[in-house]
Amino acid sequence: MQLRSTSSRLATAVTAVLAVTALGAGTLTAAPAAFAATSASSEQADATLPVYPEGSSLAGAGTSGFFTYDYDSVDRITDLVWTPYDGGASKRLRHPKDGGYALTGNDVAVVGDDSWPEAMQSITLWNMADPAAPGVDIDLGTLNGTYLAVLSPTSVLADIRKADGTSELRVVTKDGATTTTRKITGLPADATEISGSTVLGGSVLVRYAAGPPDARTGHRALVDVTAGTVTETYSSAKSGYNADSGHLTFSASQVAWLDQTDDNEVYVTSVDRKTGEEKKTVLGDSVDEWYYELVGDWLVYGAYWTPAKAVSLTSGETRDLGVTGPESAPSADGSAVLRGSRDADGDGLFRVAVAENGTPTVTKVAETGKPVAPLAIDEVHVPDAVDLDQTGGKVTLGWTLSRADAVVDVTLTHTATGKEFTKRLTAPASGTRFSFDWDGVIAGLDAPNGTYAVEAEATPVDGTGEPASQGWLMNVTRTADPHDYTNNGSTDVLARDAAGVLWRDDLRDRPVNGQVKPALRTKIGAGWGVYKQIEAVGNVGGAATGDLIAVDTAGVQWLYLGKGDGTFAARQQVGTGWQIYNKIAGGSDLDGDGRADLVATDGAGTLWFYKGTGNYAKPYAARVKIGGGWQVYNQLTAVGNIAGSAAGDMVARDTSGVLWLYQGNGAGGFSLRVRIGGGWGAFSQLVGAGDLDNDGRPDLIAYGSGGTYVYRSTGVATAPFSRQTTSLYAGEGSKFNSVL
Repeated sequence: MQLRSTSSRLATAVTAVLAVTALGAGTLTAAPAAFAATSASSEQADATLPVYPEGSSLAGAGTSGFFTYDYDSVDRITDLVWTPYDGGASKRLRHPKDGGYALTGNDVAVVGDDSWPEAMQSITLWNMADPAAPGVDIDLGTLNGTYLAVLSPTSVLADIRKADGTSELRVVTKDGATTTTRKITGLPADATEISGSTVLGGSVLVRYAAGPPDARTGHRALVDVTAGTVTETYSSAKSGYNADSGHLTFSASQVAWLDQTDDNEVYVTSVDRKTGEEKKTVLGDSVDEWYYELVGDWLVYGAYWTPAKAVSLTSGETRDLGVTGPESAPSADGSAVLRGSRDADGDGLFRVAVAENGTPTVTKVAETGKPVAPLAIDEVHVPDAVDLDQTGGKVTLGWTLSRADAVVDVTLTHTATGKEFTKRLTAPASGTRFSFDWDGVIAGLDAPNGTYAVEAEATPVDGTGEPASQGWLMNVTRTADPHDYTNNGSTDVLARDAAGVLWRDDLRDRPVNGQVKPALRTKIGAGWGVYKQIEAVGNVGGAATGDLIAVDTAGVQWLYLGKGDGTFAARQQVGTGWQIYNKIAGGSDLDGDGRADLVATDGAGTLWFYKGTGNYAKPYAARVKIGGGWQVYNQLTAVGNIAGSAAGDMVARDTSGVLWLYQGNGAGGFSLRVRIGGGWGAFSQLVGAGDLDNDGRPDLIAYGSGGTYVYRSTGVATAPFSRQTTSLYAGEGSKFNSVL
């Protein structure tokens, strides 16, 4: 496929994923419709001729190209390859599992559910003259029928078995979702063992058996498909499709088939369609693998060890065609092709046709060469799911190609938002596996969690042939961060300016060059100046995204549920009477039940505990008194479990600038405070910011006019923080009156 707009490319990637997901990661389906381009060979002697793939066998001929087949050592199956005469790119038709192909001399390949064509019931028709056209599926099984011959890109001749065990011929046509049938008359009512031949001029030659059960004989019938009836019949020593190894062939003037004597000598029986005169042309011993075709009034035959000959069935004249080779195939235009070699121009594919003067001519139509392996994506190395916190923030994505002279354009699309990451991969130093480590970043921001459509499009470096594409779905997750509002695993810090505008700074999920840095600042909205307190309280409503609590000047408490895209749902009133509190701190799980709690101090210095309920309509249970004397503190910050205790912790700064650690005891209270150190009065805001460096412990951000610093958690209660500089709020130490 070509690169398209985001929406169509995403749809294509998802469609491709649905087709292969059931097989498991890293496995590609060998579906009948899996086409790949085959480039022209650099060894091609005549640039005007297409390449006949070296080492391939001739499968059939059409009017605009020819079919070959080769062995795929990866899938251990044979693949059918279509090569057009006009020099266009070849197309590879992947072999269906437990199925096979059927060809009747036109440009349509039939893929079916059985390796024996006459046993196929579920078939797909592929018009190779228009390889971009979708396949046409026909279910003959519902008609109790089997395949005989393909008539057009949408219709086949079928053998329909009746309840009494006899057969009738029907033309089965698929037009969109509608399947229609048309009966062919003229076969005996007891005809069985029917098989078909090349399609020529709207007619098909079939063989069948008829007669009493103990004395059935072989017959041939020419079916005029347009007229819907049998127009000519012939008797034969052999009967149905298992009776001999030779194919049926006919021209405008002759019909022919293969027979064999009792001493293993094979001969072609031909019948003049106008006079009924029958002739026998002896080929030789049956072990010599003879081929033969009818081209007008000429019978063309040969074997791998002797040059092909053409014998006139009217005059008896014999001509040496000069081509020695092992195979032939008929074409629906009345010609035939031979694979072999000619002294004048070497190996290739040769067309035998009748000239205007009635004599056979031989024209080279393809040059044998070694084509470049078709470009295909053989293996996909994309995980179904990845936890970036378990993989160090990266995931290795790879694709094994059939060859290395290609580039691979990779697109990762977040299915929920449409955000895209693109990368071009060039050939690896060795092998054919194209891969890279994705760091979970899109356009400088940590990419959101969720499902990604991963599409790879491989294109030959020389620009010849068609690209190969493959899609996959990958789910990306990270450990939930209570301070993450954009669902990308990284901390988002909020700040309100003097005009009441609330801003969000999205930090990077992992330190960049060892430092915590902001990636993007986004305006959330205005009007936040109505609140005297705003607090990031973690997830209180049951979703993965953090939420906000805001208290206005009237003491009404409002809940803002995070939506996961960096914005918040409309506020919801969840309490009143909060004007009595001068400090609140939320976000830590203080009682060890897995839900974020909240504490508040009143004017008398009493500390109250509000247990989280997990219900966004009523996020906190009735308050419980923890203790008094908290009026000595002018800042409370819930920091999570920074010291390895039984529950979340809190830090409190006293009026002299000393910071104290209160470790949660798991029961909604705290153990004895531990002095962290002095000088913290330089900061106007202390923010429990979640895990900033992905070491599994929550950290602290300190904001003030003298600068902003990151205090990384050490896990040691007596010295819980290690200070580090950051570019967050650089030069903006007095711009914001609330940072959370």
